[in-house]
Amino acid sequence: MEQKMLQVLQNCKSIRELKQIHVPIFIHGLQESNCILRNLVCLSSSFHSVQYAVKIFESSNSPSVFVFNTMIECFIEKARRKDAFGTYSRMKSASIAPNNFTFTILFKSCKSSKDLGDGTELHTCIVKSGYGSNVFVQNSLLDFYTKCSTTLDSPYRVFEEMPERDVVSWNSMIGAYLTHGDTESAIKLFGSMPHRNIVSWNSLVSGLAKSGEMESAQLIFERMPIKNDVSWNAIITGYVRQGDLKTAQSIFDKMPEKTVVSWTAMISGYAKSMDLTSANNLFNLMPVKSVISWNALIAGYIDNDLFDQALSVFHNMLINGKCVPNEATLISILSACSHLGAHEQGKWIDSYIKKNKFDLSIPLGNALIDMFAKCGDLENTEAIFHRMRWKCVITWTSMISGLAINGRCKEALALYNTMHREGTQPDDVIFIAVLTACTHGGLVEEGKKVFDEMVHGYNIKPRIEHYGCMVDLLGRAGKLDEAVRFVMDMPLEPNAVIWATLLSSSKTCGNDKVVDFVTRKILELEPSNPGYLTLISNLNASNQQWDGVLSVRTAMRQEGIEKVPGCSSIQIGDTVHEFLAKDIRHRQQKEIYGVLYGLMEHLKRPFDAT
Repeated sequence: MEQKMLQVLQNCKSIRELKQIHVPIFIHGLQESNCILRNLVCLSSSFHSVQYAVKIFESSNSPSVFVFNTMIECFIEKARRKDAFGTYSRMKSASIAPNNFTFTILFKSCKSSKDLGDGTELHTCIVKSGYGSNVFVQNSLLDFYTKCSTTLDSPYRVFEEMPERDVVSWNSMIGAYLTHGDTESAIKLFGSMPHRNIVSWNSLVSGLAKSGEMESAQLIFERMPIKNDVSWNAIITGYVRQGDLKTAQSIFDKMPEKTVVSWTAMISGYAKSMDLTSANNLFNLMPVKSVISWNALIAGYIDNDLFDQALSVFHNMLINGKCVPNEATLISILSACSHLGAHEQGKWIDSYIKKNKFDLSIPLGNALIDMFAKCGDLENTEAIFHRMRWKCVITWTSMISGLAINGRCKEALALYNTMHREGTQPDDVIFIAVLTACTHGGLVEEGKKVFDEMVHGYNIKPRIEHYGCMVDLLGRAGKLDEAVRFVMDMPLEPNAVIWATLLSSSKTCGNDKVVDFVTRKILELEPSNPGYLTLISNLNASNQQWDGVLSVRTAMRQEGIEKVPGCSSIQIGDTVHEFLAKDIRHRQQKEIYGVLYGLMEHLKRPFDAT
């Protein structure tokens, strides 16, 4: 009967079926069979019902070490590390001896220095349990110390004390040296290895490439008796990372069978070096594209501020239909929509997320909030914010910033207070958003209180951006003298942005003495910045100081400094059109300028009251 039940369990397809099968298991008294128990626990976990797995495990009177191991593994797979170690403690309390698998699965969950204590305790148990000579366990121990120890002392000691070593042991120790940046010792150990496999060679090539030691990596690569995809990709990626695309391309051309990884590495490399023509040409040559390839090209356009081209690639991806966009694709495209103010595109992506039942993760939710807020759609911004099950400080920052830039400054401040009540710890970035809200809303006293709370309540050291917000807050409120005193008392050296903020405030306050002083400071720090020079020129013009205007503009002409042209964009259908001042790039520029000149002529005509 037990074999029959095991066969039925093998064909189980859902948690509902599992619960139905569980009934005859009880009826036939098979619930204490360790083999059946393991299958029940495993299946419950695979159907995303860890709670049912726990219930099965808890109801068992005498689970074996294998059942305990299965339960521990289930917890680790679901990132419930604390529960895994709790189950291990219960196992010891029940006087059930752990086996080598128990230790290896527990070591898998130790991934950083904060887990060092738990791993060290396991090390003690290994010695006591007599597994100190088991090469399988010792390799897990070596891997643990490599990941979690801040020095090489512990992994080196484990390696030296191993009574038996296999190729995995040697590879792990080489990996430990490379992780800690000791490439010399890694090469030396590699040279003394009794036997090497492809992993040994690839580990060294990859480690040297990551360390930027491309000459050594190339020498090892050329010595390899057999190369696989990993070998070629490691050396290509290393040269791409160094920005040496010429060498990367020559190796890529020699690669016998190019993989999606190698194609994508080259595309990313060209995109990062701003050679998007080569990136696009290479992309078009790819025989098989993956979602990662599409994402690499999209990200390349976004990183180079070519947001409309990024949207065009995304549309081609959808038309192509062979690769389905993933979360990374959508986050990138939402970023492009944010920069372009492409509201309709952003709304379509929100609909796509809902239609395809994407989990509204923190990064995806944050991207949607940022996009809708920058497009001025606060209704959808708030809807996304409330839809998110989990929020991080970036979520709150995006929402507060969105309210602030859309003029709802008091609500932004109220949301910051709500965040406090819900227990989210603020960081330095959110204080910039809150102070900006106070600035735009003219909330001077509230802004002072927030700044004081940041410094004294949370012990956050203000950055130049925080001081800039405070200067802007005081200046906009007409408190120029207080703003000047604030700047003079700053522990940081004021930069040109701080002085320019003061200068903008001086324009409305009419304080010539402050204007002269601040102008000199700006010209000392940024004598060739067209934005600041234009600000000074315009301020002189508003005060009818034409000599000052003339001297600034003459200096700009002599130095060949031009004002950065303004940029605007408009979305028509699925296309976003971008325009610069005096732009002649648009394919319909003749028609556009024709309409513009017509409007100008119309405006010049005298108003006809009749």
